[in-house]
Amino acid sequence: MFIHHTKTEECKIVSTSDYKSDALKAKEKLDSISPTMCLAKWNQVSLHLPTGLTNSCYHPPLHNIDPEKLVDNPAALHNTAEKIEQRNLMIKGERPPGCSYCWKMEDTGQMSDRHYRSGEPWAMQDFDAIKQNPMDDRWSPRYVEVNFNHACNFKCSYCSPQFSTTWGKEIDRYGAYPTSTPHNAPEHFQGRKRPIPNREENPYVTAFWKWWPTLYKNLKHFRMTGGEPMMDHNTYKVFQYIMDHPKKDLHLNITSNMCPPDDKLKKKYFNMLQDICMQEKVEHVMQFVSVDSYGKQAEYIRNGLDYERMMANVDEFLDRIPHRNSITFIITYNNLSVTGLGALLEEIRQLRQKHSKDYQRVWFDIPLLRQPAWQQITLLPESYQEIHQSNIDMMQKLSGPEEGYGAFRDFEIQKMQRNLAYWKKNADASAKNKKDFYAFFNEHDRRRTTRFLNTFPEMEEFWLECKNS
Repeated sequence: MFIHHTKTEECKIVSTSDYKSDALKAKEKLDSISPTMCLAKWNQVSLHLPTGLTNSCYHPPLHNIDPEKLVDNPAALHNTAEKIEQRNLMIKGERPPGCSYCWKMEDTGQMSDRHYRSGEPWAMQDFDAIKQNPMDDRWSPRYVEVNFNHACNFKCSYCSPQFSTTWGKEIDRYGAYPTSTPHNAPEHFQGRKRPIPNREENPYVTAFWKWWPTLYKNLKHFRMTGGEPMMDHNTYKVFQYIMDHPKKDLHLNITSNMCPPDDKLKKKYFNMLQDICMQEKVEHVMQFVSVDSYGKQAEYIRNGLDYERMMANVDEFLDRIPHRNSITFIITYNNLSVTGLGALLEEIRQLRQKHSKDYQRVWFDIPLLRQPAWQQITLLPESYQEIHQSNIDMMQKLSGPEEGYGAFRDFEIQKMQRNLAYWKKNADASAKNKKDFYAFFNEHDRRRTTRFLNTFPEMEEFWLECKNS
């Protein structure tokens, strides 16, 4: 979704037709270079500084950043040898294997994130410069996503010690989960793979702050993730830098669980964001909120979540932060999300109606979970696709102008349809993954005193199928 702002006009929602039209135009321009070209490989970066890992968007696997290259070129946080090789493959018209999500989506006949991302203004504005000098090893991206440390008070089911200190404590105490792959095994997170504690010197964080003044000048979108950003002192360092160096064309985005362990942190976080927004230090603030289902089912998936408290904090944010700034719910769509999604979408719709007086302030996105394999939607029986389709049908019924700001947008419906197309194309009947599903959540219940069937009684047949695999 896109929200454009000017100093003299209210925020306006760009229509879906424009969104798709931009993607189609991008496809045409990309094809003029090669049929596998993606501007995100140049203009977007995701940095995981506790582990020294990176990728372009969230689809490709993470890969190592060479710390030796950072001494003379902090831009090597983004311009890694592996990423430069991926760019070279794209220029030659070859498909980098790590971008398989988009290739699979395109093989179903759908437009992929490669087209949609490349069609966004922050990506397309550098098309000519990228075309002229595609191998620049000091390229400065326009869209930067970073997590500075892995401090987090949650143990989300699909997460790991790489991204959560709470996960790390559990694994240190109990050891690996009894699954066939070492998703959370202690030995999998030794050496380079074990996050550098926040209290220790981190060469990747040092390089980032060295790069930051140069990077900041070109930024269009800056997003902080985690861990939990409210628990990270670097979050407040960024906020203070923005207060001291306003950037009127910057979209500032932060992903949070909206349930910090300390209300003092929430107060500090909300107060600083309120100052940034009231004084219009940036163009727009988007608060991303991670939640994958409704109520108790959401709490099961994201262990540590208090659903009602999270929603109360969302309400407070929308009340306190000036009206031109927004909330986006990030639904990491996994096989435990499906049955509760409809209730969550209805709550999102109600929030839209409550807080959208002049334009829509509440959004959602629904990226597909890729790992671990046992928690992908593709593992579910075909009957669950009917539940997903029923949500699409509901959204289509509530998409007309008479629904006002409670209406579901065409691009949201299209994303749901694309997810369904991917699901049908990549259906997984693997007995191994079903066995891992049961092994993981059975152990999850033991360690965390939860009860799967009490929370998901409608999934009993699938649970027993996995148990007997």
